[in-house]
Amino acid sequence: MGRIVVEVMPKPEILDPQGKAVVGSLPRLGFDQFTSVRQGRRFELTVDGEVTQEDLDAAAKAAETLLSNPIIEDVISVRAGEGAQA
Repeated sequence: MGRIVVEVMPKPEILDPQGKAVVGSLPRLGFDQFTSVRQGRRFELTVDGEVTQEDLDAAAKAAETLLSNPIIEDVISVRAGEGAQA
């Protein structure tokens, strides 16, 4: 079985309250080096057999039409997952 990973992030101009909460908590846990956090989403799609370019193209189309909200989110990557071949 092959796996395709799709990553979606809020557009830079969109407020990210969850990321803001995380970046505010990090220094209290001793992580002072981080100045910004953006919270995104990851989808893993499974296909029978090895991942083909056709599968990646279909996943990209699904990412743009269903897995993301194009008004407030960008599809960052669509790629074969670890252990899968493109």
